[in-house]
Amino acid sequence: MTVKDRISQIKIKTAQVYVALKSKDTPLLAKIVAVLIIGYALSPIDLIPDFIPVLGYLDDLIILPALIWLCIKIIPKPIWDSYEEEANLIWENGKPTKWVFAIPIILIWLLVIYLIIFEWILK
Repeated sequence: MTVKDRISQIKIKTAQVYVALKSKDTPLLAKIVAVLIIGYALSPIDLIPDFIPVLGYLDDLIILPALIWLCIKIIPKPIWDSYEEEANLIWENGKPTKWVFAIPIILIWLLVIYLIIFEWILK
């Protein structure tokens, strides 16, 4: 399996996680992990910045699949398999454009930056 195939699989599995997040059949723990996955995937800030050669993308190739694997293990297999068709439809017309889901992530990062600056100025 090539790297391009792996990235394509991660893209589809991330869409499946999104579908799982919306479904009422998904267990609560799986929904919490799904929020982490979607948040990490949409977050403009990584643990290791992407501009660092090799290591910048390595964290995305390890952390995101590990979280997806965890989510798959929590969700019962028949339920997970039922999300595959809907996930494929998400990418049918190209990249999804629902940026509404990025707003909470951006707000959290802005709050963190504000708190850091506020603490730095007060000291």
